[in-house]
Amino acid sequence: MGLPGGWRFPRLATALAITVGAPFLAAFASSPALADFRVCNATQNLVGVSIGYRAKVGWVTEGWWHIEGSTCKTLIEGPLSSRYYYLYAEDAERGGRWDGPINMCVAEKEFKIAGVSDCVARGFQRASFQEYDTGEQANWMVQLTDTPMAGGPTAVTGTGTQ
Repeated sequence: MGLPGGWRFPRLATALAITVGAPFLAAFASSPALADFRVCNATQNLVGVSIGYRAKVGWVTEGWWHIEGSTCKTLIEGPLSSRYYYLYAEDAERGGRWDGPINMCVAEKEFKIAGVSDCVARGFQRASFQEYDTGEQANWMVQLTDTPMAGGPTAVTGTGTQ
């Protein structure tokens, strides 16, 4: 699996954490909040990110966005049209990943794939995405960190505003 340009990332047995923290959000809040789905990278490493969502034509996965350390990128611009979004990311330097239990398709290079079944048979790879229930929010942000949340196993959270 890799990012555009042919970069490949080895997988680690354990995933890195995805958390949201107010201090980190403040660091990236230099402009007014817009309606969108944003991912912020709180690590010092380059991260490749892909997203999955339900569209009018069915399930779609897209990637790869390169997100430098300590920066954010908007993956979907405008008000969110789906309730559920799915995220998968890989650390380009340390080889870790942020994943979850939902299988979807990805490709080696930049991609937009319709459908989430028979990934390998269709010439793609299968990756495990984390689900985000954005509820009625028009805006959602996910923060990628390399530190688990206090008090338990790796946590997955996101935050939104109406």
